[in-house]
Amino acid sequence: MHRTVLIAGGGIGGLASALACARGGTVVSLFERRRAFEEFGAGIQLGPNAVRVLHEWGLRRVLEAVAHEPPRLVVRDAAGGRQLGVLPLAARARERYGAPYLTIARADLLQLLLEAVQRQDQVALHLAQPVESYEEGRDSVELRFADGRCAHGALLLGADGLWSRIRAHMLGDGPPRSSGHVAYRAMLPQTALPAHLRRTGITVWLGPRLHVVEYPVHRGEWLNVVLVVEGSVAGDPQAWGEAVERGALLPVVGSISLPLRDLIEHITEWRSWSLFGRPPVAAAAQMARGRIALVGDAAHPTRPYLAQGAGMAIEDAHVLGEVLRLRSGSVEERLERYAALRWRRCARIQMQSARNGVIFHARGPMRWGRDASLRLLGERLLDQPWLYGYRAGIETEDDS
Repeated sequence: MHRTVLIAGGGIGGLASALACARGGTVVSLFERRRAFEEFGAGIQLGPNAVRVLHEWGLRRVLEAVAHEPPRLVVRDAAGGRQLGVLPLAARARERYGAPYLTIARADLLQLLLEAVQRQDQVALHLAQPVESYEEGRDSVELRFADGRCAHGALLLGADGLWSRIRAHMLGDGPPRSSGHVAYRAMLPQTALPAHLRRTGITVWLGPRLHVVEYPVHRGEWLNVVLVVEGSVAGDPQAWGEAVERGALLPVVGSISLPLRDLIEHITEWRSWSLFGRPPVAAAAQMARGRIALVGDAAHPTRPYLAQGAGMAIEDAHVLGEVLRLRSGSVEERLERYAALRWRRCARIQMQSARNGVIFHARGPMRWGRDASLRLLGERLLDQPWLYGYRAGIETEDDS
């Protein structure tokens, strides 16, 4: 394939797609609506399924320089503080899945992808180019921008996130829907916390109608904390999160254990987002039609309760790169193959993530059953071979 691949969106999914396509020799033009490639303060968990792809792209060394490898994941009761289950990571994840389980700041992941893309001569990056719409022709796609300009290519990848303009034009299925959950996020240097609140591993706190996840990022020097509660916040859901004073959070969380309350009280800067999403992908045609394909959150926005949003975008990009490198098949046939390979796995992860949100926030008998199961079968329940052992690629068997 010698004609240009157009990509709308310069986030993790867009840059990963540009890199995967360029590594196969494809010419790429990527268009980002903002004036800079940037991600705001938040962390990401990268399972071995995603890390394996980054290693295959030659990013092992730069990834290890900025990420953190947690030794374990610990689940605790948010109300009483007791430990419910433990999943060993580090050496165990490497031995079992052939790649580590890592935590990383979104900005660090975006930067290493950007630098890798900038080393590819056949990629052109365009900033401050908000996409308006597109027109699909018989043998090309015309991408139209808000300022009236256009770009032409053999195909278009919509990697423009949850509020995707490409998806809106392609599927016309309306805006994302509120999940009924709000995320309060914070990230701060570990040195700003007392010693007893600093972490090396991942801790998940489960409570009635809420949960908290905390883990180190940026070589372990910073701590990322996410508090999710049921409810909503006012304001533009597409805007950068609203600042929240820590005092306003304590009434929201209600009765929680002293260690968790101590952590929340020691963090001075929080930002809030209402979480939006879509129903799980129902068919391959929701991910690719003709010369248009969707990637990452534009295709399958995933609630953050399985820690796979970025991982799915990276897997998408890897499969796209392999499909476009094939010597046979039309553009339409290659994108159809991409969607056929991806949609069931993405739908399964969307469904499991939503299910986790219910389990994490359980009350009454469901909560008691959850806690008892974790105490009895913690490692078996927390480890997920179907997820972490998956190898994205055109030869992957459908394990959904």
